[in-house]
Amino acid sequence: MFSFVVARPRWLVAGLLLSTPFVRAKDEMLFTSSVTYCQPPETILIERFELAYFAANQSISFNISAASVSTDVNVTANIAVNIYGMHPFSFQIDLCDVLNGALCPLPQYNFTGAYSLALPSSLGISGKIPSIGYKIPDIEAFVQMTLVETSTGINKACVQSTISNGWSMRQPGVEWGTGGLALLALVSAIWQSHSPDALAPYRLLELIYLYQSIATTALLNLNYPVLYRAFTLNFSWAMGLFGSQTVDGIQHSINNMRHLTGGDLADATGGSSVGLVNRKLSPFNDGAVASTGAKSLAAVRQSYVAPLSNFANMNFNSTSNIAVRDVATVTASSSNVLEAGIPIWSNALGIATANAFMTVFLTSLILFGITIGLLALIYGVVFALSRTQGETGTRFMHMRYRFPSFARAWLLRMVFVIFPPVTIFAFYQWSLKDSWLSVLLSVLLLIAVIGYIGYIAFITLRIARRDSAVALYTNTEHLASHGPMYTQYRTPRYYFMLPLFIATILKALFVAFVTVNGEVQIILILVVEIAVMSSYFVLRPFKTKGGDVLGTYLAIVRVVCTGIMVAFVEQIGLPAIPRVACGAVIAVIFAVAIIVLFVNILMHLPGLNRLFKKKSSSGSDSAGVTMEDNEKGNSEDNESQAHLGRPSNPTPETSVPLERHIIQPYASTLTDPTTASHSPTSDATSMTMTNLGSELPRRWSFQRSSGPSELPSDYSGSPHSQDFSSAPTSARVPPSPLTTSQGGHHGHSRQPTIEENDYLQHHAF
Repeated sequence: MFSFVVARPRWLVAGLLLSTPFVRAKDEMLFTSSVTYCQPPETILIERFELAYFAANQSISFNISAASVSTDVNVTANIAVNIYGMHPFSFQIDLCDVLNGALCPLPQYNFTGAYSLALPSSLGISGKIPSIGYKIPDIEAFVQMTLVETSTGINKACVQSTISNGWSMRQPGVEWGTGGLALLALVSAIWQSHSPDALAPYRLLELIYLYQSIATTALLNLNYPVLYRAFTLNFSWAMGLFGSQTVDGIQHSINNMRHLTGGDLADATGGSSVGLVNRKLSPFNDGAVASTGAKSLAAVRQSYVAPLSNFANMNFNSTSNIAVRDVATVTASSSNVLEAGIPIWSNALGIATANAFMTVFLTSLILFGITIGLLALIYGVVFALSRTQGETGTRFMHMRYRFPSFARAWLLRMVFVIFPPVTIFAFYQWSLKDSWLSVLLSVLLLIAVIGYIGYIAFITLRIARRDSAVALYTNTEHLASHGPMYTQYRTPRYYFMLPLFIATILKALFVAFVTVNGEVQIILILVVEIAVMSSYFVLRPFKTKGGDVLGTYLAIVRVVCTGIMVAFVEQIGLPAIPRVACGAVIAVIFAVAIIVLFVNILMHLPGLNRLFKKKSSSGSDSAGVTMEDNEKGNSEDNESQAHLGRPSNPTPETSVPLERHIIQPYASTLTDPTTASHSPTSDATSMTMTNLGSELPRRWSFQRSSGPSELPSDYSGSPHSQDFSSAPTSARVPPSPLTTSQGGHHGHSRQPTIEENDYLQHHAF
């Protein structure tokens, strides 16, 4: 074996650059990112092939570990470059003319060395590589080196190396940033989820669904540019897939499980999967390297000749065990070629194609384990505090009563989160027919997820049909436990979640089973997205105009991006550079959508939400607030109280206006109020200004009256038939000694005060 010891500082610098992608990009260099054989190796066995071109001094640095297994072989190296499907230049090097003939014939030893060579200016390489080639992320280029025997013209070896410049759309900072935004949305959702009308929990689900939609767009059988595929990998964590540069313990365990249960598909490579991509796809772009136009370097070969004394540390050692590591043979007939869609996308994460579902399965188990653990911890704290005395104990007693509904609601949200990836990868696992245990687990998980959502949808529809859609919003127990299914929608549109679930299942079926034809896949998914977008326009499902605008905007984003992806259909044959431009446009559109959701999440944070509402209403005159505005606000408060298991009549204060459905006056005569008959009446027209001397029920006797302007115009009702329909059924106070006749004025039974009602409510359970 002979080796080159790096003796120059620039070699050390080059080594550091090879380990730091961002520095490489700043120094304007191109380097190899993967190496594969383009024909079965016969003469040359390669363990390492690293090549870097520095634009600053037009030099090449290489680090090669190879060996020849044939004797008396003199070869010429034909080197061709492919950039975005174009062939800007190629050239030949006679190895007998370099290194003073040390490689002629090829030594039958293990060759390991690293060196730097200055390319002659006559090649004009600097003029053939535009400056943008060193800056554009995820450049699509590769170099093919073919060794041709000089005497016979037979190819003795063929090696392909993809080229990178260090820039990529996949960045750890983006993954952590999107994850941090999801964590912020989660904290806000947990903080506000006590109210069924809070929007923060729904914004969390919309954000995760947007992440999953971005990742799903890269799972089709399309010729994606490397730039866009790298962009979507930033959101793989939202699909339950966490990438790794090496095959970690989890993937090893999954590999062993599959092989023990009938699985025979390939495992993950443990390195870059770019070299295994089908040569018709990016970054190879048909892989046809031009064999003509090669420029002979006979006139400039002396630039490569170096005295043997420059390699003082060159050693030759014979070896009989030459191991080939991490260098695969990829040809048109190879079985290890990665096709577009899930195979390329998952292997780019270091996850084998057959391991994708099992990874999602384990991630889902971990997610639910964490969720159940946190819920159990919270319940333990609430239970302990509810045992204390005083106001604190009473407050936590209410939280303890409401906690089961709170837990069921969050478990339902977690099912919503895993629903898209589980359906996609479970269906895809069926198409692989690999491990019977993986298929069995996919069936069980899919039944559990779809069955749970289907059961909640069934009982929701049953309540709506049996009673009415309004009953869904007044049934406190169902609202608190299963409200995430429908609460954000208007009452007539309570069912709107079902079309979204159906659309998710349809897209999963198209992704998993229509893998043969990418054109059909993209057309079917585009039809589904257009149907979903149309439903937003027609049904306008949300309670507020802002919700309709946001939902419609996100639907339009999905339709537009899916439509642009038609350019990635392989049959269309769009050149590489226009495809890259389309991928960049889609990435920008999705990035803007994430920013829009980020702003919306900030607006609904507890503190900023109040600040925003305060600023929005600061320009209005408080004296101009109408009774309808007060009633709308009180109605919202009542819904929140109903969700908490309390009556709809909050403890009144002097500043709280009387509510129309609670005020129930007594009729009076126009003569002597002391002898007036106090029989109830429902005739609101009999109420005049002289009625102000009438006595209100006992329960309102402590609230002052500010004048006629505080009394509503439709003043009617009976003191014995107060409306608690907005309160939960379980919160209606049962008969109690406090509600019997207690010598009230004029012989009437005294109605319980608000404090008494609260006391009864607190101790009813």
